[in-house]
Amino acid sequence: MHHASSQPIYSVAALREIEARHAGESPSLMERAGAAATRAVLAHSRGARLAPLIVCGPGNNGGDGFVVARILRSRGINPTVVFAGDEARLPADAREAFASFRSFGGEVSREIPRKPFSLAVDALFGVGLQRPVEGLHADLVAQINGLDCPRLALDVPSGLCADTGRVLGCAVRAAATATFIALKPGLLTLDGPDHSGEVSVHDLDLAPESLPAAQGRVATTELFRAALRPRPKNSHKGMMGGVGILGGAPGMTGAALLAGRAALKLGAGRVYVGLLDNAALAIDTDQPELMLRTPAEVLGSGFATVLAAGPGLGQGGAALDLLRQSLAADLPLVLDADALNLLAAHPVLAAQAGRRAAPTLLTPHPLEAARLLGCDIAEVRADRLGAARMLAAKLKALVVLKGCGSVIAGPDGRWFINTSGNPGMASAGMGDVLAGIAAALLAQGWAAEAALLCAVHLHGVAADRLVGQGIGPIGLTADETIDAARRVFNAWIHG
Repeated sequence: MHHASSQPIYSVAALREIEARHAGESPSLMERAGAAATRAVLAHSRGARLAPLIVCGPGNNGGDGFVVARILRSRGINPTVVFAGDEARLPADAREAFASFRSFGGEVSREIPRKPFSLAVDALFGVGLQRPVEGLHADLVAQINGLDCPRLALDVPSGLCADTGRVLGCAVRAAATATFIALKPGLLTLDGPDHSGEVSVHDLDLAPESLPAAQGRVATTELFRAALRPRPKNSHKGMMGGVGILGGAPGMTGAALLAGRAALKLGAGRVYVGLLDNAALAIDTDQPELMLRTPAEVLGSGFATVLAAGPGLGQGGAALDLLRQSLAADLPLVLDADALNLLAAHPVLAAQAGRRAAPTLLTPHPLEAARLLGCDIAEVRADRLGAARMLAAKLKALVVLKGCGSVIAGPDGRWFINTSGNPGMASAGMGDVLAGIAAALLAQGWAAEAALLCAVHLHGVAADRLVGQGIGPIGLTADETIDAARRVFNAWIHG
């Protein structure tokens, strides 16, 4: 089957280096960007008799817009061009692009005229934006967002921080973004996907081998394709490992059962669910294959080859004890939910986690990550990528910071952004299912990084398939994603 290739992701600093390396080439990167953007403009324009609006800002992003405007004029299309800057203060390339547009009879106005357009092209601010958009520029952003036509952003939607995906004051909401050279983290995480729409990457004829090694990548099946192998016919359950789930305190047994079901249906040979709730069921009637035990039995039996601690664990004394024992076990360990909260509350245990020889996988949401880093949740949200990487380094663990554009980071500095999934996953139990899927892959002998990448990507793809079938996004349940994930996983392996 075809495995989607994993695109590289670069920070603004890295992109600036790439630009500097190619400065002075002919045609310039700005000319190439304008030509690529023009193709996107023609593809997205609506209404044959209307012309596009191009709003150009005070820097190089505006220069890209002027190149587009000049090429359109040379082809007999007369765009309306609004310039929100000062010609004398334009960077050299952009000033040249402006002059060239004018030599083709182009004129600019100061404000957006009241008339219909085939498309609004946002060339206000590119990746260089550092401070909040305000005043005249904020008014323009609001006007662009209010237009009754599709919006196309050049490089990044104006107002979006290219490194973090946070909105600086206000930002253009684009139906599509034509981004240059490579993807930026901010297009893929936090508020990025709500503002960028459909993102296309235009490499500006820079050969991939001429670029520095990618800092990050998009999570796709290509990254773990080697592990997607059919089982030998001569298989038995012992070869598929045993997952021990530790959690299920009173009132929270459902979390542990969800994790257990996910581990079972994603291929673990046996699954033991160690429930802290003594009065809990002797059997999961919906899933009788699960072996319900006390946590002591799970830890003492020797049958578990992988542990997942946290689903419905609570934060009592018994829970703390279980976390201590899990960290001490020489087994791959997935830590979720209350296990993460306990880790944050007990620095000694966090230090112990950092010294483990076996792989440790953490699956925090932003609040759990903030507690682990000893900072405010706003700081985590402001830089999701930085927070995930810091956490991975601090705890020498593989970390997925969940949310829109989940960030996966390893202790070696490698990082990935996952783009599968949808807002239907903002519901109870989804994290328990993710922990169970990751544990199942570890139990089947997957390397830790591949297991976490696959679990996160697969869970999102499963939720997307359900939405495609009209199930959700609103009211999509965690339990439903388990069977969908099993279907997708088998298709990847046998497709």
